Amino acid sequence: MTAAALPACTETWEPRPRDFQGHFVRGGRKRLQRRRRRWTLGSAALVAVALPAFAAPSFAPAEAWDRLTASGTETGGAPVLPMPFEQAGASFPGSAYYYLEAEQPVLKIGEGIHSDADDGTGGPGPVARALRIDNSGVDRSRALQCLTAAIYYEAASEPDGGQRAVAQVVLNRVAHPAYPKTVCGVVYQGSERPTGCQFSFACDGSLARAPQRFFWQRAESVARAALSGEVYTPIGLATHYHTIQVNPYWAPSLHYLTTIGAHRFYAFNGAAGRPAAFRFAYFGGEPLAAPHRRDESAASALATAALDPLAVQRSFGTAEALRPGQAAAPSPAMPSAAPSTGAERAPVYASDVRDRGGESLYKASNLPETQGVRPEYANSGKWIAQPRQEQAR
Repeated sequence: MTAAALPACTETWEPRPRDFQGHFVRGGRKRLQRRRRRWTLGSAALVAVALPAFAAPSFAPAEAWDRLTASGTETGGAPVLPMPFEQAGASFPGSAYYYLEAEQPVLKIGEGIHSDADDGTGGPGPVARALRIDNSGVDRSRALQCLTAAIYYEAASEPDGGQRAVAQVVLNRVAHPAYPKTVCGVVYQGSERPTGCQFSFACDGSLARAPQRFFWQRAESVARAALSGEVYTPIGLATHYHTIQVNPYWAPSLHYLTTIGAHRFYAFNGAAGRPAAFRFAYFGGEPLAAPHRRDESAASALATAALDPLAVQRSFGTAEALRPGQAAAPSPAMPSAAPSTGAERAPVYASDVRDRGGESLYKASNLPETQGVRPEYANSGKWIAQPRQEQAR
C-alpha cells in the first residue's frame, strides 16, 4: 500500500464521532423523559388514592359499608350495624382497638354491688381471709423460708399469678382443720414417707438442687407479701392443684376452680370446702424448715392415708349428715379423734395437730369471766312485774 492511498482509506472508514455522539445523547434523553412521565403518573395515582383518605377518613368506611349492605350479598339481607369505628364521625387513630376494648358494658350506679357474706357472687366463689404471720423471730423466719421453698420448687417458672396462687393454697391449708396449723407443717406434711408428700418437691430430690438467686428472691417477695396478709382471690378457698400434664384420680371429685399458668386449682366440695370450715388464725409454733425424718411405721402410713382428699371430703360430709347426739363409726382411712360426747362430732385433725391438743386449741377456755356486777344491774333483762292476764269473759 502506497502512502498516497492512506488518506483515501482513512476517509472511507471515518467513524464520524460527532454524529455518533449526537445519536447517543438523543436516545438517552428519550429514556429519561419516559422515566419522568412514569414517575409523574405514579405520583399522581398515589395522591389520588391517599388524599381522600386523609381528607375524610370517617366517610369512606361508612359509604363502603352502605354499598355492601345495600346489595345484601355480604349480610344475606339481614340488617347489620357497622362497628363504631366504621361510622361517620367516630373514627380516629387507634379507634378500632379502643372500641374493641370497650365491648363490656359500663356498670351504672348501684349495679354490681353485693354483700361480702354472699358466697355465690363473683370469682370462683368464697375467698380466703387474710392470714397475717406478724410473729417476730423464729416463727416468722421459718414460715418465710418454707413458703418461699414451696413457691420456688413448685412454680419458679410461673407468672406472678401462678406463684401467688401456690402461696394461697398453702395458707388455705394452714386455715383448714384437716391440715397442720403451721406453714412449715403444711409444706413438709407427709415427707416422712417417700410416697406421702403433699408437695412433691419435698420427696423427689428437688431440694438437692441449689436454688438460683434471682428466682429465689422473686419467690421470697411473693411469700413475704402472702404472710403479710395479701390474699389472692382468683383461686378462692382452693386447697389442691396439679399440673396440666397429669390427671390425678381425685380431680373429678373435687370442685374445679380455675387454671393459672401450668396448674389447675381445686377446692373441697360440701362442708369441707365451705368458709365455715376455715379458721384464718395463726398460733405459731413453726417446726424446722426441712423435711421430716423418715418414718415407715404403721401410724405414719395411717396418717398418710388420712391426707387423701377424698377421705377428708367424705369425713366432713359424714359429720355434717350426723344428727345431734349421734356418733359416727370411725373410717379405716381416717384416724378419728377422741369420741365426742357433745351434740356434734369433733373435726378430724392431722397427727401433729392432735399432738398439740386437737380440738382444745380452738375452744375459748381462757376468756375472762364477768365479775363485780353492781346490784342495780343484777336483774337486768327480767320482768319488773308479771304482766296482767286479761280475764276471760
